[in-house]
Amino acid sequence: MYSLVKIVHTYWTFLTLIMIALVVLNAIHGKVYGKIFKVNDLRISLFGIIFSQIQLLIGLILYFISPWFDKWSSMGIEVIKNEESRFYLVEYPITNVLAIILITIGWSLHKRQSDSSKKFIRIALFYGFGLVFLISMIF
Repeated sequence: MYSLVKIVHTYWTFLTLIMIALVVLNAIHGKVYGKIFKVNDLRISLFGIIFSQIQLLIGLILYFISPWFDKWSSMGIEVIKNEESRFYLVEYPITNVLAIILITIGWSLHKRQSDSSKKFIRIALFYGFGLVFLISMIF
């Protein structure tokens, strides 16, 4: 079960990164060229948040079924002192959850704007920061 979820998580990560990158590029393009925020822009942004939310769910499932999670029981707070276990049990999940939170905030803030320029800038900023967080945990 763990290996299957890990494979799904890995491939879905790349799909999510590509989708979020497309959203950010679309938003930057819309802002730079002064375009009107249309239905297609909304759909691209919506797919970005959907992909990222699914990634979060897959990641949470993987977190709780992984062999690393058992280290909390055996090592306790010593997990923090071990660099490898700290990365997999603390840094990686927190950074990824923060990335998804930023993307969700960007989605929520863009809906409150009536000006197309502001919609594009909200999406570009928040989805962009979320993308940077996601990429930072890969490399």
